[in-house]
Amino acid sequence: MQVSQPSQTTNLNETVSSLLAQKDATVWSIAPEASVLEALESMSEKHVGALPVLYAGQLVGIVTERDYARKVILKGRQSRDTLVLEIMSTPVTFVTPQQTIGECMQLMTSRRIRYLPVLESGRIAGIVSIGDVVNWVIQDQEQTIRHLHNYITGSYPN
Repeated sequence: MQVSQPSQTTNLNETVSSLLAQKDATVWSIAPEASVLEALESMSEKHVGALPVLYAGQLVGIVTERDYARKVILKGRQSRDTLVLEIMSTPVTFVTPQQTIGECMQLMTSRRIRYLPVLESGRIAGIVSIGDVVNWVIQDQEQTIRHLHNYITGSYPN
């Protein structure tokens, strides 16, 4: 009797579109001329840590809680009097739906960023957070462990 070995493919080679399919499709955004206070209120209401900054439907920046901490609080500025365009991160590092989860992980690690907007045909299709990537890796590891356990116990499908 010959037992098939578990597949060695990893979910890190899956595309960003696979990850987005598992998420809520809603993408919250803000205009560059909005106040930082408005951005913070929106992030708090929506339970997100970043907002893409859109002008005429085009991605022009991203504003994060980190931007607020470093560019407003630490500089003694007032969030009510500071515009998003003054603190947003630009140019924006982004990915496409065809890129892999592994590529997202590499970009986030090398550039020390926590959020990657996903652009498709120049329009924002979603956002991938470091939490999304970590959850994907955890699910991948759990699946690998299940496959290996089944293989070792002889219950792996032929």
